[in-house]
Amino acid sequence: MNDEYLSRGYLTIDEIKEITELPSEERLKKKPVAVPECPQEIPCTPCSEICPVGAISMPTPNDRPIVDYDKCIGCSLCVQICPGLAFFMIHYRGEKARITMPHELLPVPKRGDEVILLNRKGEEIGTGKVVLVIPRDKSVGDTPVLTVEVPIELAWEARAVRVKEARE
Repeated sequence: MNDEYLSRGYLTIDEIKEITELPSEERLKKKPVAVPECPQEIPCTPCSEICPVGAISMPTPNDRPIVDYDKCIGCSLCVQICPGLAFFMIHYRGEKARITMPHELLPVPKRGDEVILLNRKGEEIGTGKVVLVIPRDKSVGDTPVLTVEVPIELAWEARAVRVKEARE
């Protein structure tokens, strides 16, 4: 993989497919599954260390994480602890998908809020609904984590959200 993403500031889905095998549609329908979008080979192992079932492997501390999608139980601890904000959980549920993602923007939305979906570039791509908020927890990570229900066609594009401004 080339390093164009470094100057661009984001990965494309094709670049992600170059660095990791994505879970099958069948697996995505079973339960939430962790998907690493971690392009750099740097010494970083919190995700593999926190995984309670050993679903994340890294042959050396400098390797990219590899998720055994069959072992993954969908706990989201990897999303919560990743200092690079490079892990997401995806789960297909009928015509919708649920994406669990780190959230570093303020304000933090509340469960039930309709939010604006942002792609990897930060562009608005639609709306979703917050179904779970895991508040900041210093024992796992410093970043709140959200699960957002989105149209299934945006499951591989939506990677952040912004709270809608209150209407007067």
